[in-house]
Amino acid sequence: MADVERLAAALPSGTHLVNLCEHRDPFLIAYCAALLRGHTNLLPPSRAPEAVSDVEACFAGSYRCDDASVERALEPASRRRPGGSAPSGGTAWGRGIASARVPSRHVAEIAFTSGSTGTPRAHVKRWGQLLRSTRFNAARILECLAPRSGAARPWVVATVPPQHMYGTETSILLPLLADMAVHSARPLFPADVAAALAEVPAPRVLVTTPVHLRALVASGQRFPEVGVVVSATAPLDAPLAQAVEHALGATMLEMFGSTETCVIGTRLTAHESSWLAYPGVTLAPGPECTEVDAPWLDAPTTLQDVIELVAPDRFAVRGRHTDMIEVAGKRASLAELTRRLLAVAGVQDAVVFQPEAEAGAVRRVAALVVAPGLSAEAICARLSQAVDSAFMPRPLLLVPGLPRNELGKLSRAELARFTAAHLARQS
Repeated sequence: MADVERLAAALPSGTHLVNLCEHRDPFLIAYCAALLRGHTNLLPPSRAPEAVSDVEACFAGSYRCDDASVERALEPASRRRPGGSAPSGGTAWGRGIASARVPSRHVAEIAFTSGSTGTPRAHVKRWGQLLRSTRFNAARILECLAPRSGAARPWVVATVPPQHMYGTETSILLPLLADMAVHSARPLFPADVAAALAEVPAPRVLVTTPVHLRALVASGQRFPEVGVVVSATAPLDAPLAQAVEHALGATMLEMFGSTETCVIGTRLTAHESSWLAYPGVTLAPGPECTEVDAPWLDAPTTLQDVIELVAPDRFAVRGRHTDMIEVAGKRASLAELTRRLLAVAGVQDAVVFQPEAEAGAVRRVAALVVAPGLSAEAICARLSQAVDSAFMPRPLLLVPGLPRNELGKLSRAELARFTAAHLARQS
């Protein structure tokens, strides 16, 4: 809190802090300093110069703050440098911010959609809303930890960046508001994840994504025991969830939410297919979207997910309206086609998508696949046993890696550019 107060005093007189800190503890310090000054954190969808400039242009009085800005403001004070060992606990953060009396209606942050389904849009998050939604996230994680760990303080290790809503909810707000501690690093490779987990005491909570989990399981790396693994950003299938529980000795907890709503439900994916909604969450499903209301929302919010209620407090996600495609009079889900492709033995990563087609032409599906040692013909032969011929990828391109962002997501624009560049190299 001394660092927070020192940085708060050094902030300019603007109103919106563009939080570009890459390391988690400078991010926390900058985030809290903005709150103390009555400013709002702006969280761009990426650190790309154009994306940051677009956000700044929408908010007069905005200013940037990155790791170097935090370091300059805190010198010559003696403190741990970003990227070092983990902070010594969450209690001081939470009590310090609580004592600062941040008004419940204060706009703590403005988060942006990732842009994977369209132009990024701003979503206002008030401090009171974040406080209430974080209580539900914490309660569900603690419920999973309790049988083995009792009331011991959890330590969070996160592979996701703090700027995105999922990373903010799990690696920033849980330490600030739920008496959890967080490791400052963002480990990437399996050995890095194992090392970060070893640096914190049990019970450990690993916050990550399906893409990362697939790599962890396939690595053969030995990991310290993890109490709970939290996953979001893309659907997780039961076989991978079961493999994660076996490899890490953990409970696999998948979260369902969005930048618009925050997390609204969870499931134990290794053992159940439906989602358990948080208390007070109501869903009004429609044929192409779902209206969501929650105790922390100012008003009901529309999601593009097709949801089916299977019980008063349980729901099933059938896909996104924008994910459904039609070829030769038949309908299918791109997410389901991708899942089938990932199930082919030897496929490490893949995506099925529908490229733009010329006017009047049939819009077929294409696929990018990472599968060292396999041919496209062999993959198609195995896939044809599970997929209707109308939805067989044409083309199916073997690539060394997919152009995923920090959360493991793939934007339509980036897929189009990546595919065009790959085809150009082949010609």
